[in-house]
Amino acid sequence: MKTSDFDYELPDELIARYPLSERSASRLLHVDGPAGTFEDGMFADLPGFFRPGDLLVFNDTRVIKARLFGEKATGGRIEALVERVLSDHEALVFIRASKAPKPGMKLKFAEAFEAEVVGRQDDLYRLSFDASRTVLDWLDLYGALPLPPYIDRPAEADDDARYQTVYAREPGAVAAPTAGLHFDEAMLARLREVGVATAFVTLHVGAGTFQPVRVEHIAEHRMHSECYVIPEATLDAVARTQAAGGRVCAVGTTSLRALESAAQTGALQAGFGETDIFITPGYRFRIVERLVTNFHLPKSTLLMLVSAFGGYELMRRAYAHAVTERYRFFSYGDAMLIENAVSVQTNVPSGTL
Repeated sequence: MKTSDFDYELPDELIARYPLSERSASRLLHVDGPAGTFEDGMFADLPGFFRPGDLLVFNDTRVIKARLFGEKATGGRIEALVERVLSDHEALVFIRASKAPKPGMKLKFAEAFEAEVVGRQDDLYRLSFDASRTVLDWLDLYGALPLPPYIDRPAEADDDARYQTVYAREPGAVAAPTAGLHFDEAMLARLREVGVATAFVTLHVGAGTFQPVRVEHIAEHRMHSECYVIPEATLDAVARTQAAGGRVCAVGTTSLRALESAAQTGALQAGFGETDIFITPGYRFRIVERLVTNFHLPKSTLLMLVSAFGGYELMRRAYAHAVTERYRFFSYGDAMLIENAVSVQTNVPSGTL
């Protein structure tokens, strides 16, 4: 398939640049892949789509204040975006500057601390930060929240809370797992009341999630790598759900990618991993049967993923409908609940082949 197969026209005014006053006040488009239908609703209706014994899997990553502004020793201004924290004192960083900094060069950020360029890794720079504090502490003190480029405004005070899920606890992401932004404590309580279980994975979303697909044929695209963790408790929860005939629902494409990546051998495996999995139409899902997600950018890998999940033609119609009905798009926008168009490949018990 071609990248152009995943294009669509989106009026600029449908891009949600601010969140709604309440997290769960967004709209919900239910897309039923097996039935080939979709219907409009409200996110407040979500518990009605679940039954006792179902499982929701959330990504508990926490967005860090990954954007830094500073200058080189020569006085040239720079902008840095931390892609991944490697240790207490090192990180991989995108740097925007008039001239590329060289290894050994000292960079000063926020007129407060320095970091040294120690190497390159493709488009990223490896920086060693002032050891008097950890990387995360420096970012917390002097960094800015890295809102997505399409929001097209500086982060404001309210974004510190609203561009973060209510269950975020593991710092490391440079972009929010945005499907989770719709959930508040009241919604989580309602889901528990109807017998829906919850579990967590951690996948630290990287800046590469915003990188466009630059090739004509999608098979030639290479995904950026992200790290994830599947806890033993989540493996057990998935096994119990499948054994009892319940349905596994991923909250967000990041949760889905973590679960599917950890099941590439045929059985879900707990532990730490790296994934560059690229899910496109034709992929057979092993674990996830339902997906809560937002509306994604044209020609993006995430739109390709949801097209694989819900069915290419149905998702094209659903997106056209969402535009016509003036849904709000992207990170602060409305939500979808998608039923997998094809049954999961196998409900193999966790830990076996």
